Amino acid sequence: MRVLVTGGAGFLGSHLIDRLLEQGDDVICLDNYFTGRKANVAHHLGNPNFELMRHDVIEPFKAEVDRIYNLACPASPPHYQYNAIKTIKTSVMGAINCLGLAKRTQARVFQASTSEVYGDPELHPQPESYWGNVNPIGIRSCYDEGKRCAETLFMDYHRQNGVDIRIVRIFNTYGPRMNAEDGRVVSNFIVQALKGEDITIYGDGTQTRSFCYVDDLIRGFMGLMESDYALPMNIGNPGEFTMLELAEEVLKQVGGSSKLVFQDLPQDDPKQRQPDITIAKRELSWEPQVPLAEGLEKTISYFRQDLGL
Repeated sequence: MRVLVTGGAGFLGSHLIDRLLEQGDDVICLDNYFTGRKANVAHHLGNPNFELMRHDVIEPFKAEVDRIYNLACPASPPHYQYNAIKTIKTSVMGAINCLGLAKRTQARVFQASTSEVYGDPELHPQPESYWGNVNPIGIRSCYDEGKRCAETLFMDYHRQNGVDIRIVRIFNTYGPRMNAEDGRVVSNFIVQALKGEDITIYGDGTQTRSFCYVDDLIRGFMGLMESDYALPMNIGNPGEFTMLELAEEVLKQVGGSSKLVFQDLPQDDPKQRQPDITIAKRELSWEPQVPLAEGLEKTISYFRQDLGL
């Protein structure tokens, strides 16, 4: 296969590229390095099956490919709120450009959507049939609504133009190559603990998330891409943990004397997040395999080396 991965130098994109090259595909990595890092894919630069292209998905691009994975978009609140207009343009115009390319080349195109399309859910856990409890004008809306609009575009290109689409709704994912400054809870807790700083918990720590190790997520991506399922699919770990439980596990593994400090919960921060993965199990025979403690051990080891701590 000839495969284009937008956002390929990012956390998820670089792991996906590793797997695609392992199975013998020719891969084009497209990234503007807003949150991606060339270091994440530098180990492939001598590979004749790998091509690196600096480009912004907001601008049109051409390639002759069989598969397109659209992963381009900042995914952590500090990064996507830094330039909210740019974020929503990345989701919407990036989707249009990927869909236009897929229509021309008859490629199958994959959209990395998000569990944030469910907003602050009133239904728990969240199945794909749930339409969400969303705020279209909040500080997180540039990301949440951009991803919702991208899903709409994918479905309309599929219905109107017969474009072959796949849509994944990603739940919290962690692992090596996360950006230490991305403001997400796993990287925050690990970096703070490694530096001996206080661990910052927003709210009272009882809000929950499900944490999926990156290797499990990428297996789900590739399984969905090669399946016949063209509707949105949740991919995530249904194991639910409170922020306090996560902080305690990080402290247990890192050691040190970090204390827990509590701050106000950010606006529109979801209180619960847990995927219903019934469809993924049925259609892909997929479910996560890496337990939280094991995944955190690998992630902590990465941050120790990356930060020299």
